[in-house]
Amino acid sequence: MKTLHVVCAVIRKGNKIFATQRGYGEFKDGWEFPGGKIEPGETPQQALAREIREELDTEIKVGDLIDTVEYDYPNFHLSMQCFWCEVVSGKLTLLEAEDARWLTKESIGSVEWLPADKELVEKIAEEL
Repeated sequence: MKTLHVVCAVIRKGNKIFATQRGYGEFKDGWEFPGGKIEPGETPQQALAREIREELDTEIKVGDLIDTVEYDYPNFHLSMQCFWCEVVSGKLTLLEAEDARWLTKESIGSVEWLPADKELVEKIAEEL
């Protein structure tokens, strides 16, 4: 089975986190943390900063690793490194996502998370 190595940003502002809704592909309409694939020669942190620039036109500061999620989808294995992040500059403009929300501990369960993100969401809710 093919393994996809990706990174995701848990962008935090106070007691809220930023989530995006996929606007394309097999998992269209599912909710996730923004991010993407690590390109050859990039560190996970560099990949994450680049992906957020490309997807949200925003500069972020990548903080601590929260967790590495290992999840088996039917057609591939996902290895996702998830980091706490904060916005340095920019307005989180949706260039690829369909929708986005700032979620609190109370509202974090109000969206339909993608399967790989569900485990992470529980861990993050404890931190908010």
